Amino acid sequence: MEGSPKIPLAERMRPRILSEISGQEHLTAEGSPLRRLLASGKLPSMIFWGPPGVGKTTLAGVMAIESSRPMVVLSAISSGVKEIREVLAQAEKTPGLILFIDEIHRFNKAQQDSLLNAVEKGWVTLIGATTENPSFEVNSALLSRCQVFTLNALKKDDLYRMLSRALEEDSWLKHKKIHLEDEGALFYLSGGDGRKALNLLELSVLQAGEGIQALTADLVRNAALEKRPFYDKKGETHYDVISAFIKSIRGSEPNAAVYWLALMLEAGEDIKFIARRLIILASEDIGNANPNALLLATSGFQAVERVGMPEARIILSQVTTYLACSPKSNAAYLAIDEALALVRSRPQATVPMHLRNAPTRLMKDQGYGEGYKYSHDFEGRAGNQSYLPEEFANHVFYRPREVSREKEIKQFLKTKWPDKYPD
Repeated sequence: MEGSPKIPLAERMRPRILSEISGQEHLTAEGSPLRRLLASGKLPSMIFWGPPGVGKTTLAGVMAIESSRPMVVLSAISSGVKEIREVLAQAEKTPGLILFIDEIHRFNKAQQDSLLNAVEKGWVTLIGATTENPSFEVNSALLSRCQVFTLNALKKDDLYRMLSRALEEDSWLKHKKIHLEDEGALFYLSGGDGRKALNLLELSVLQAGEGIQALTADLVRNAALEKRPFYDKKGETHYDVISAFIKSIRGSEPNAAVYWLALMLEAGEDIKFIARRLIILASEDIGNANPNALLLATSGFQAVERVGMPEARIILSQVTTYLACSPKSNAAYLAIDEALALVRSRPQATVPMHLRNAPTRLMKDQGYGEGYKYSHDFEGRAGNQSYLPEEFANHVFYRPREVSREKEIKQFLKTKWPDKYPD
């Protein structure tokens, strides 16, 4: 490692102009919101929201450079009200000062409130960075004084441009004349985190030794301190693993389900994607056999969205194991698909006259609503009338299973519609 630079590659390659930032063209391209703000000369207070390593800190630095404003950087992990007050006192003597607070979601209410007056009066331009949803983690009073800009997760092509720029422009790497044989390993092992990818690139080159020309996937994996499973979030592995996960829950095997969940989490899969799939499964594969499954899956999604990783893993595990251990029925799923198929094959079906709405006298005279029996006036068979189009009045779509809660539903339907649900 002799002769290697002391400053990490990610810091050496930190962009200094908007056009050098990868993956955030919706914010940085010509005519974009940030370009327009810079051109106007008036920067509002802002919140940058996005995953780790996508350029939130870099973007704040570039905004300061391109607007020719001084910037003070604080971290919410190590700073408090005292440090904030010191910066605000400095702002009185430094017009246009930008205060950048990294991980602003970690500030408590009192710390966030200490910024309100200065932000409102324009004494300081606040730029906060957060990986968490600011709607939940930033006080509403402070949030209302800021514009929120969302940064996208880096795609494979974005990371490739970033790595290529490093190989071409960094003097140490450029001297070695190395080319990437497979950038995929850097993408997967970094979890799409640009900072991790650049530093892993440097570490791989250092550990490969002198004379290396092609940086292979094996060299990158050997250099990685954190061994992530090989998992392509946009490719075949992504679909294979989520398929195994869903099928394990459907098959009532909580152990396998938790294993596949762990693999996805370790590989950096989007936790909201997993939570959404659990909501779908709760209706598709469990349904009315256990109506609480949908409630738990839905509240699980909300909890995951609010909490984030790493704690979200516990919530996902709870929902996964509960669904895996629930009684299963796909009756509701089959019912809607069968009904849709019938609607598409016979779209001309009409609403029976007794079920039609009759808001006007003319419609009543034409027979709309005539003969309708108000269900609460009858016991047992809901007024002994049909609710389907006449041509398939006796069709059955929903067929409850002989399992758990659906057994009770089936018994209820037998009392209401004995012809449709015979013993």
